[in-house]
Amino acid sequence: MLLKGSEAIVRALADEGVRDIFGLPGGVVIPLYDALYESKINHYLVRHEQAAAHAADGYARATGRTGVCIATSGPGATNLVTGIANAYMDSTPMVAITGQVRSGLIGTDGFQEADITGITQPIVKHSYLIKDPNDIPRIFREAFYIAASGRPGPVVIDIPVDMQLAEIDYQRPERVNLPGYKPTLKGNRKQVKAAAKLIVAAERPVIYAGGGVVSSGAEKELRQLAKLVQAPVTTTLMGLGTFPETDRLSLGMLGMHGTGYANYAVTHSDLLVAVGARFDDRVTGKLATFAREAKKIHIDLDPAEISKNVAIDVPIVGDARNVLRDLIAEIKKLKPSKQRTRPWLKQIDDWKQSHPLTYKELKRDIMPQFVVEEIYRVTRGKAVIVTEVGQNQMWAALFYQHTKGRNFISSGGLVTMGFGFPASIGAKVGRPRDIVIDIAGDGSFQMNIQELATAVNYEIPVIVAILNNGYLGMVRQWQELFWNKRYSETCIDCQPDFARLAEAYGALGITVTDKKDVAEALETAIAAKRPAVLDFRVRREENVFPMVPAGKSITEMIGGQK
Repeated sequence: MLLKGSEAIVRALADEGVRDIFGLPGGVVIPLYDALYESKINHYLVRHEQAAAHAADGYARATGRTGVCIATSGPGATNLVTGIANAYMDSTPMVAITGQVRSGLIGTDGFQEADITGITQPIVKHSYLIKDPNDIPRIFREAFYIAASGRPGPVVIDIPVDMQLAEIDYQRPERVNLPGYKPTLKGNRKQVKAAAKLIVAAERPVIYAGGGVVSSGAEKELRQLAKLVQAPVTTTLMGLGTFPETDRLSLGMLGMHGTGYANYAVTHSDLLVAVGARFDDRVTGKLATFAREAKKIHIDLDPAEISKNVAIDVPIVGDARNVLRDLIAEIKKLKPSKQRTRPWLKQIDDWKQSHPLTYKELKRDIMPQFVVEEIYRVTRGKAVIVTEVGQNQMWAALFYQHTKGRNFISSGGLVTMGFGFPASIGAKVGRPRDIVIDIAGDGSFQMNIQELATAVNYEIPVIVAILNNGYLGMVRQWQELFWNKRYSETCIDCQPDFARLAEAYGALGITVTDKKDVAEALETAIAAKRPAVLDFRVRREENVFPMVPAGKSITEMIGGQK
C-alpha cells in the first residue's frame, strides 16, 4: 500500500488502536496534520503543548491505554518535556510524536530545531529519530509495545518533515522483534514459595501497594491476598484505590503525609510485602528507621528497583498480577491461620482510634478537608479524582475514600504544578460517562488555566474544584513550620476572579464563600454537564497534617491527630 510518510503515521496509529490524540500543530508537522484531517482518530487541540502531554498522561491513567501527544519541532517539542518527565516518573504509557527539521538541516541550528531525542534521553524508556521513511511502520509498532509493556513509560518519536513527505509501501510488521528487551512477567517459582512461607509465618504483616498494582490490573489479586492472610494494606499516592479504603483492613496512604496508623503499622510490622511500589523517600522517611523490625518481600516489574533504596529479603521480579496469583496459590497450599494476625489487627484498630485523621471544623469558614469530604459524599465515591499538586493533592488523597484503581490520578514522582487540569481533560475524554473532578489549588490551576478553551471547545465537562487559599500553600506551610513564618513569595496577591474568568471562556463559574453552599455548588456543576470552575474560598492558613519533617522517621509526625 503506497502512502506518504505522514499517511503511514496515521495508519500506524490506527493499527495500534489509537482513538484520541492531544496536540498543537506547527510548521514541520503540517503534513501529519493534513493526514489527520480526514482520519477517524479524534484530535484535541490544546492551547499549550505541555497540556497535550499531561492530557495524554491523564488519558492513559484513566483508561489503561497508551496516551498520544503531538508537537512541532523546537519550542513545541521542548514544551512537552515536563509532561514526558512526569509520565516517566509515574510509569505512564505514552507516545510523544514530535516534528523535526528536514534531515539535511539536522545539526545546523536550523529554524526551530532542537535535539529532542537528546534532551529527553534521561526521561524516556526509548526514543527514535526516523532517518528512513520505510522504518515508520516498524518504529511505531515498537514504540507502542515498549511504552505499554514491562514497566510502562513514555517513548519519543522524532520525525523530520521530509520523512513525512516521502512515499513508502506501508506494511504493518506482524510482530515486534526486540531481542534486547524482554521484560520478566512471571515470578521465580523458588522466590514465590519463599515469600509464601514468610507471609504465612508472619504475625504482624503489612501489604504495601503502589502504582504497579494499577498498571498490571492486580486489584482483585491484592484484595484476595489481604483477605486470605488477614493482612492490613497501605498504599502509596499512586496506589490509592487499589484496596478499598472502606475496608477494615485498609490503612490508607503511608509516608510523609500518610495516616498515623499506616506509619505506625509499617514501623512495627514483622513483614512488609511491597507490591508494585518503589520505596521512594516520601514513603520511607529516614531510611535507617524504616520498617527495621520487618523482613521485606518486594514484587516489582523493574529489577532496577529491587534493593535500590531498601535491602530486600525476598525479591520477586515480575508482573504484579501474575506474581500475586502464584503467591496466593502457594499460600493456600500452606493453609494459613487467620487467627495469627488477630492481635495485630486489634492493635491497628487501637491506633485508628487514637490517631484518626481529623481537622478543626468551623461554623462558617470553609475547610479544604470538608470540601473534599463533600465531593466524596455528593459523588458517592464514584468520581474520577484528578489533582494538582501541593496541599490540595494531599487533602484529596487523605479525605476522599478511594475504592477503585484508575479513579485517582495525580502527579506522584515529579509533582508537577499544572498537571491536574489538562490531565482531567484527558481522563474525561477517555471515560466520558464518568464524573471527572480536578481538585486544584489556586496556584497550580493557573499553570495551565488556558486549557479552559480546550474543555469548552470540545464540550468536555470536567469540573475544577479550587481550594483557594491565596497562597502557594505547601511551600507556605513549610515556611510557617520551619522558616519562622517568613512567607517569601508564597502569597498570591494578584488573584483573578476564577468564576468570571471561567465564564469568559464559556464555562460555568461559581464562587463559594460559605460552608452551607459547598454541596449545592457541586451538584449544580455536575448537573450542568459542561466545563465548570468552582472557586471555594477556604481557610487561608490551614495546613496538611499529619506531616513528617524532612529527614525524620515516619513515626515522628506532627499535627492532624488527637
